[in-house]
Amino acid sequence: MTGSPAYSGTIPRLLAAAASRDPGGTWLRTDETTLTFAEAAAAVAGLAQALREAGIRRGDLVMMTARTTPPYLLCWLAVTAMGAVAVTVNPRSAPAELAGLVRQVAPRALISDPGLAELTGPVRGLPEIGVLDVGELPGSADRAAGLPDVVGPDDVAVLIPTSGTTGRSKLVMQTHRAYAMAGEGFPFWMELTAEDRLMTSLPLFHINAPAYSVMGSLACGAGLVLLPRFSASGFLAAARRHGATEFNAIGAMLEILMRQPPRPDDAGTPLRLCYTGPAPQRERQLEIERRFGLRIVVGYAMSESPYGLIWPRGTRPYGTLGTVRQHPVLGTVNEARVVAADGRVLGPGETGEIELRNPVLTPGYWGMPEETAALFDDGWLRTGDLASVGADGMYTFAGRQKEVLRRRGENLSPLEVEEVLAAHPAVLECAVVGVESELSEDEVKAFVVPADGADVSFDELRAFAAERLAAFKVPRYWQLVGELPRTPTARVAKHQLPAGHQAGEYDAGG
Repeated sequence: MTGSPAYSGTIPRLLAAAASRDPGGTWLRTDETTLTFAEAAAAVAGLAQALREAGIRRGDLVMMTARTTPPYLLCWLAVTAMGAVAVTVNPRSAPAELAGLVRQVAPRALISDPGLAELTGPVRGLPEIGVLDVGELPGSADRAAGLPDVVGPDDVAVLIPTSGTTGRSKLVMQTHRAYAMAGEGFPFWMELTAEDRLMTSLPLFHINAPAYSVMGSLACGAGLVLLPRFSASGFLAAARRHGATEFNAIGAMLEILMRQPPRPDDAGTPLRLCYTGPAPQRERQLEIERRFGLRIVVGYAMSESPYGLIWPRGTRPYGTLGTVRQHPVLGTVNEARVVAADGRVLGPGETGEIELRNPVLTPGYWGMPEETAALFDDGWLRTGDLASVGADGMYTFAGRQKEVLRRRGENLSPLEVEEVLAAHPAVLECAVVGVESELSEDEVKAFVVPADGADVSFDELRAFAAERLAAFKVPRYWQLVGELPRTPTARVAKHQLPAGHQAGEYDAGG
């Protein structure tokens, strides 16, 4: 599956086409500003020129502490348009995490803002060009000659960190083709038009907001509403204020919204669509839809492939992830299958690993040839997620094969947390696991074996972890144990640890 050889879509070409099609139409909306398609294209062109003047070249890696704000979004568009590669990182990272990623990637520049000085200040061995202030870059916009058109569909546009950065993070390489095809597909899958306004509070350092909300709005000429963060108490008010008709939800966002005190006007917003995944239970989904007066569309994808599964237009296959996504113009470009551990392709009703094959699979993990080789099965992407497929082609999610926890809408690696905790002198060893959360995601629990004679203070351990990890990675629950269970090969047998919440457990609170 190589896709159409004539395909020429890139990030800057989608932006240029939108600006040409509707130059005066309002594209970007926040509480502070609005930009038309033409104004956004001009701003991106000016930023690209400013970056060139700062010394950024085609192919350079440019790290960005990517807040969900217009300056960072426009800078992301400019970096990718000029042929550099955006390395988008969580602005809520701990300084040690950012420093680790800087050492791993060695970017030519780091783009940030003064509000994150505590994050970027301690970094030693700064990039060659140093730290650029995202708010100071647009100074040469009036000298811009136009949007660059120097990249092709298969050029790498972004490196997406998928887990912790205190050690070596897996950085997913994604291409201009992946973002452009995701943008062209999303309005078709969701039945969006130029009359819609897509609202996102999701991070620009993931793939969801840039590929679906940003690129999707450009592809169909819809408006884009940027919220700097998700606020359950203000979310519906923001939708009313900006006339938003669609939003994407990850993690526990819908459940958090449902736990807000009900109001008679909860359904009285312009919102008509929500994209999310995995699927809520049927009755819960209908309850959410009734309360907010919208329709939920369920899908499945990942950084390694923005083409995954989705509910087909006009169907309501409750409890499933839908079937294989296809391109509205290129037609059938995507395949999925369920595979057993021994490599057999499984039939209807059998549970195994989802594998995908399409033109927008990641080229691999940056600088990690062994991990990249392990990611593929003769051209098929191993997703690490388990599902079964019915005779009707609908896939039902069964769980994660990979040991990755999901908390507050973020993925985290237990190994990374364990390595941090094990560095504390009071800890002999530890095991980090996920425990059930009332918000439907994982909560994080650490089982700690104290060093000989050590007096373990969980408050101290928690503070130790918080200095070295982003907040969502710091365990909420803590428990002392005399030893960790082992397999015959001496590996920690996490499945033998006590399940749920035990006597003596310390709860640090959410």
